[in-house]
Amino acid sequence: MRDTECCRRYNRQKQVLARYLTTRGSARRVKWEMLVLLALLLLCRGIGSTHGSPDDHAGDGDMMSLLDFKRAITSDPKRALASWNTSNPLCRWAGVTCGRAHRGRVITSLELAGQGLEGEITSSVRNLTFLRTLNLSANSFSGRLPPLGRLGKLEVLDLSRNSLRDAIPDGIANCSSLRILDLSNNSLVGELHPKLGLLSGLSALNLYENRLTGTIPPSLGNMTHLEELHLRNNSLSGSIPAELGKLSNLSILFLSKNSLSGGIPQSLLNLSSLWHLALDHNMLGGVLPPNIGDALPNLRWFFLHHNMFGGHIPASIGNCSKIEDIVLASNNFSGPVPGSFGKLSKLSFLVLDENMIEASNDESWGFLHAMGNCTLLQMISLEDNQLQGGIPSSIGNMSVNLQYLALSGNRLSGTVPPSIGNLHGLIYLFLTGNDLAGTIEGRFEKMTHLWYLHLQANYFTGAIPPSIGNLTNLIHLLLSENAFSSHIPASLENLQFLLSLNISDNNLSGKIPRTLGNLQQLMVMDLGNNDLSGKIPRTLGNLQQLIIMELGNNNLSGKIPRTLGNLQQLTFMDLSHNNLEGDIPSNLSDLGQLYHLDLSDNKLKGIIP
Repeated sequence: MRDTECCRRYNRQKQVLARYLTTRGSARRVKWEMLVLLALLLLCRGIGSTHGSPDDHAGDGDMMSLLDFKRAITSDPKRALASWNTSNPLCRWAGVTCGRAHRGRVITSLELAGQGLEGEITSSVRNLTFLRTLNLSANSFSGRLPPLGRLGKLEVLDLSRNSLRDAIPDGIANCSSLRILDLSNNSLVGELHPKLGLLSGLSALNLYENRLTGTIPPSLGNMTHLEELHLRNNSLSGSIPAELGKLSNLSILFLSKNSLSGGIPQSLLNLSSLWHLALDHNMLGGVLPPNIGDALPNLRWFFLHHNMFGGHIPASIGNCSKIEDIVLASNNFSGPVPGSFGKLSKLSFLVLDENMIEASNDESWGFLHAMGNCTLLQMISLEDNQLQGGIPSSIGNMSVNLQYLALSGNRLSGTVPPSIGNLHGLIYLFLTGNDLAGTIEGRFEKMTHLWYLHLQANYFTGAIPPSIGNLTNLIHLLLSENAFSSHIPASLENLQFLLSLNISDNNLSGKIPRTLGNLQQLMVMDLGNNDLSGKIPRTLGNLQQLIIMELGNNNLSGKIPRTLGNLQQLTFMDLSHNNLEGDIPSNLSDLGQLYHLDLSDNKLKGIIP
């Protein structure tokens, strides 16, 4: 109604002015009527703008701020900002969401994640004072983090996966409505300001993958709504603040890959809602609290690897009935693996490498029998510990889902129990560097899913079973440094995915099978330090992917095949200490990648190419 009345008055005044102009009224009177007309015109436009749609009229200030933001963009490969121009209504610009509650400051969300944008984030963004969500993640923004302290209504700030640098402005603590703050995967430096603790409404604080230094502020303990705290992969030092124990809603605590020291504060045992606890790759030490498993019953992930923790692994961890992954590798834990781990029905990964864990009798090996109940177990790794004696036959009762078994670097002795063959699902089997002996016949031929079979540096004897050729998925076959005898089985030609074959340092004799030349994917072939005889098969020249050929220290005879000059990827060739004769093939000079060639201690003659 007001718009209609205004227009009626405007038109009436225009008619009056026209009449005066027609009758040539006084100049003063004409000037007065023109001023009245102008005032009415401005009034009508003002009223119209208050009732126009936000899409068409509102947000001029926000528009100017966004155009300033756009001017700082140096690359827009996906044309994400193509719609950002004054000919389009502001609220129809890509990535912009408007609200209708406020005139002139209508933008409530700016989301341009993953658009490949390059440039700097201008300080004009701070003028978008009704903004609730600012998501510019997964772009290539550089420069400093702009001051954003005026954005008091901001709830979500996600600038992750960019190249932002410099320190986090302490003014960000003025964004009192923030619920999610994600600045991860940038190049931010400096210390965490204690004022961050003023963001008491935060539910997620993600600052991982930066270059932050200094200590973790105790004031973070004031963020009582916090559910996720990610500070991993920075350069933070000092101890873990006891105040973090006040974060009763915390479900994820990732402090990995820093330089934190000291122990686990007793107060962290108050975090009964914790699902994921990752403190790995620090300098933390001490003994784990004996009741840690009782205090943190909801744990799913427990990562403490690459620290300096010692003492026994608490048996109470066996009460974490929801736990899936336990990774305690590279510490100083001693004693046996707790038998209580057999109660962990959801356990998938158990990684205890590089500790001082012991097992030498039936009692200390009891955990292996108990863990037959862990039917979801996929990985168990106990490499580089102090396990002794024979591998218990109960190993064959492990989960049919087991894919990874690593017992290398211990003092295991005796024979490998035939029951290990029950583990049909194994993909990785590592028994390297023990004192295992006897034959391997009948142990592995049913493990047809195997990719890696590492048995080197033991005392295995007898022949390499032809049944190894049944393991057609093998990628790495490492049998070196044992006492295998007899011939190289021709069945190895069935291993068409093989990348690495190392059977060096054994007592193998006979000829090199011609069929090894059929292993088209082979990159490493090491047959050195055996008693192989006969000629080098010409077919080895078919191994177009071969990088390393080691045939030294055998009794090979005859000429070096010219076909070896076809191995264009070869970088290392050792044919030394054999009985090779004749000329060195001239085409070996065509091997442009070759940096090591050893033909010494043979009966070769002629000109060196």
